[in-house]
Amino acid sequence: MRPQISFEFFPPRNVEGTFRLWDAVQVLSPLDPRFVSVTYGAGGTTRDLTRDVVATLHKHSGLATAAHLTCVDATRAETLEIAQGFAAAGVSDIVALRGDPPKGAEKFTPHPNGFANSVELIEALSETGDFNIRVGAYPDIHPEAADAQADIDWLKRKLDAGASEALTQFFFEAETFLRFRDACAKAGIDKQIIPGILPIENWKGARNFAKRCGTHIPAWVDDAFGKAARDGREDLLATAICTELCSELLDEGVENLHFYTLNRPELTRDVCFALGVTPNAKLEHVA
Repeated sequence: MRPQISFEFFPPRNVEGTFRLWDAVQVLSPLDPRFVSVTYGAGGTTRDLTRDVVATLHKHSGLATAAHLTCVDATRAETLEIAQGFAAAGVSDIVALRGDPPKGAEKFTPHPNGFANSVELIEALSETGDFNIRVGAYPDIHPEAADAQADIDWLKRKLDAGASEALTQFFFEAETFLRFRDACAKAGIDKQIIPGILPIENWKGARNFAKRCGTHIPAWVDDAFGKAARDGREDLLATAICTELCSELLDEGVENLHFYTLNRPELTRDVCFALGVTPNAKLEHVA
């Protein structure tokens, strides 16, 4: 069965990044994603860029577009004003997140007049009736969580607050997600949990990111990329590992996959092709 797919992009910071983003959209849009999402920088640093990219994608690409929205460094009124700006532009999908601390800060500190956490943000968005809300989930323990059960309990609170489904942080082995899915079901979570997939363009970067966000790094993955680097076969290995991971998930009944593209679409496209997800139609030019 053809899986349903979705893609995450991040807003560009310069002209070169802008071209890279639109190239990524052109490459991946013909694969008919359920939706695409656009991230918020750490500490809300790309707030305006996210707004502009989301509005442009929604208007010109024909793609269902979801905007990331965080609680960082903003009052409740400012955050809801941003959300209503998305709604005014015709964007009704939001990925609601607490957000990472601003650069230089060791931990998240709520704005004195802001949302204290993601649950409060989700509740406020839900009360408007204007949005379909998605949230984050963590198959490996979040660095700030007391334990795995605390992560699951918090996810349930977010879904109960009004979110429709969850997108997970990336992971390296299917069993990590499947155990998490089973634990969520045991906790009474019945909304869809979509695995987040990271095709590895650069192992050093992916490894460092995994360490920062608490993602378990299997020794065999580290060893395999070390050997592939010596042979110049990193892309082949990355495609094979990612395709196998997705295939195992699909064999276990997963129907949706969310790809973190890093605005570099080739590996994501190749993995989708290997899974039988092929272009359905040529995308119109994106202005």
